[in-house]
Amino acid sequence: MRKIEWIGSSLKDLIEMPEAVRAEFGHGLYLAQTGQRHLHAKPYGDSIELIERSDGDTYRCIYNIKIDDDIYVLHAFQKKSTSGIAVPRHDKDTIEARLKAAKHLAAEKRKTAQNTTKGK
Repeated sequence: MRKIEWIGSSLKDLIEMPEAVRAEFGHGLYLAQTGQRHLHAKPYGDSIELIERSDGDTYRCIYNIKIDDDIYVLHAFQKKSTSGIAVPRHDKDTIEARLKAAKHLAAEKRKTAQNTTKGK
């Protein structure tokens, strides 16, 4: 099963969401860990987006499965935009920054693994 890496405040933000949303996002991430895809998962650039609605609000969880063998949860947020279905600019900026951070973390993990292997 693939490991989940939480980038930035994504875990804290997910925990603060309504229970039904947390459960559905948790199920979607579990499916990703086992190599499957949630029925409502859709591409978001090079990442995957889960969308859930609860009490008239919309929640999103963006994660990446392409960086390495881990799953990187980049952002979990309540969509508050009045611009239709588009992701608000500040959330796009957060996703881009955290994707960069996830790639850096993955590179550091590879470097550490290589150094550990060399030391044996």
